[in-house]
Amino acid sequence: MKKFILPLLLVLATTTVASAQKYCIIDSKYILEKVPEYKAAQSQLDMFSKNWQAEVDNKMKEVDRMYKGYQAERAMLNDDMRKNREEDIMNKEKAAKDLQKQYFGYEGELFKKRQELVKPVQDKVYNAVQKMAVARGYDLVLDKAGGVTMFYADPKLDRSDEVLKSLAISK
Repeated sequence: MKKFILPLLLVLATTTVASAQKYCIIDSKYILEKVPEYKAAQSQLDMFSKNWQAEVDNKMKEVDRMYKGYQAERAMLNDDMRKNREEDIMNKEKAAKDLQKQYFGYEGELFKKRQELVKPVQDKVYNAVQKMAVARGYDLVLDKAGGVTMFYADPKLDRSDEVLKSLAISK
């Protein structure tokens, strides 16, 4: 009998605690796809990306042409000429990879453009969700886009300071 009562009490306690919090689920991807400014920003990003990728591809094609030309003429070149051509090819390839990194690398031009164009729209959606959550009394808003993540949490639910206190660490 005791084996039955203890799990029952645990389930009841958990249900009581869970029911005390009010939460909802949103799909931020679905919401963003319905926002016209987001669609316009995505179109601009796609255009930038396509143009930059074409520029990088042209540079890589030039490297490929240089290499094929070098392979065809290699037997007729002396050591100094071979070395110079190899250096030219390597420098051209490095420049193409640097350009690719400049456009598409971490904090590259595409990242900066995304921050410039998309972030304001995302902030607008976040603020709308936060306003709705506060108005309707939601403690948590979960986002199901790309897996369930917390989109908004009422600051009064944050127990970080209590954890720090239990670790004997001051703020």
